[in-house]
Amino acid sequence: MTPAWALFLIDLLSVSAGWPSALWIAGADWQRDWFPLLAFPLADLVCFYALGLYRRDSIADISKALERVPVIVVIAVAGSSLVTTAFGWPFSLSRAIAGVICFTACAVLARLIFKALRRHSVFRTRLLIIGAGKRAWDLVWILRTQGRFWQYDLTFVHEDSFGEIDERLAADSSNRIIVASSNILKIASRARADEIVVAPDERRGMALESLITCRAAGYPVSEYSSFLEKEVCRIDIKRLDLAWLLYSEGFRTGRLTAAFKRLFDIVGSLAILIPVSPFLLLAMAAVWLGDRGPVFYRQERVTRRGRNFRILKLRTMRVNAEAGGAVWAAAKDSRITPVGEFLRRSRLDEVPQLLNVLWGDMSLVGPRPERPEFIEDLARMLPLYHERHAVKAGLTGWAQVNYPYGASLDDARSKLSYDLYYVKNYSLFFDLRIVMQTLRVVLWPGSGVR
Repeated sequence: MTPAWALFLIDLLSVSAGWPSALWIAGADWQRDWFPLLAFPLADLVCFYALGLYRRDSIADISKALERVPVIVVIAVAGSSLVTTAFGWPFSLSRAIAGVICFTACAVLARLIFKALRRHSVFRTRLLIIGAGKRAWDLVWILRTQGRFWQYDLTFVHEDSFGEIDERLAADSSNRIIVASSNILKIASRARADEIVVAPDERRGMALESLITCRAAGYPVSEYSSFLEKEVCRIDIKRLDLAWLLYSEGFRTGRLTAAFKRLFDIVGSLAILIPVSPFLLLAMAAVWLGDRGPVFYRQERVTRRGRNFRILKLRTMRVNAEAGGAVWAAAKDSRITPVGEFLRRSRLDEVPQLLNVLWGDMSLVGPRPERPEFIEDLARMLPLYHERHAVKAGLTGWAQVNYPYGASLDDARSKLSYDLYYVKNYSLFFDLRIVMQTLRVVLWPGSGVR
């Protein structure tokens, strides 16, 4: 069980135990108020997920997560109160206060229990890695910085035919490197491996019979790219194997799925645009009063199948900011106006793109649309860059909720690894997960790192 799932179950148990007591103290009537009483804990757990309390960074830094808990609990209770009131149940101040106190206490207690379990190395996974070269080193580095677990017991099996042993792996005394062509099943048994990962630099001459024996004995055997895709939810561009990408599962979209996605886009856009409209009108007035310039900014972007369209945003830069030609936007761009800085931080400048979604140029979820001038250069330097255009460009995306703002070639490569994963593994449930997690990026813009 991953640490994220373990923490979720601890949260679920703590809320299930604490919420009835809080309701009894608040004098709630289960028979009369059954819907609000069930909606509050459900909303609490959903907000915990949507606002990132089960992500790697939040679980790794419990103190940082605890700072966010009160804000998230208030959002959950406020949302629950609005929903239950809309369905005809009267607002109860005592119930709201009980919810804030109970859910905050339960979240704190759950994380203290989780921290104690982690201190005793409960969440540890054992891997047997075939190969100890550069590819194996890349695997170890990615696992330690982005993996679902924090503690890995690693055993490497290496043969001369695989190439040279990476010096960085050999220098780490915690890595057990076995240089032999002996029985892999016996080595896996001694290491008590949870999974075997095949990651040699050179595969020619590798004996597959022993790995088939391991798989028949019940040990999961994964190829390097498949294991990383599952473990970090992106596709490794640095060591991309085109044959693996061609024959692996994914890239399946049908007409029914496309129809449901379009319906999701229309309903979701209207559900956001209608309540946000008053704030959008105020933002439009602020842009115009700032320098009496145009309110909207239209720019050529690329969407599905390489089709160009005009994206609509509130203007955040000074007039004629690109008089000298197209320039990458930077995090602290001197061309951004004071009003534009606020609009970017609050994401209000992106709201007009909901009209692009309603017009069919974009989707709520998908790779962020890039400018044609930049795409030509990026496609020359990054393999499979055009494949991100297999789906419509999105208002938010898997890269946006997992990677911080950046505008360099390395940033584009990292974002492409997430975009390809999204295109390969698309589903409506995946879209819903991304929409939920987007709220975290809006509230805490710097939290886009896994």
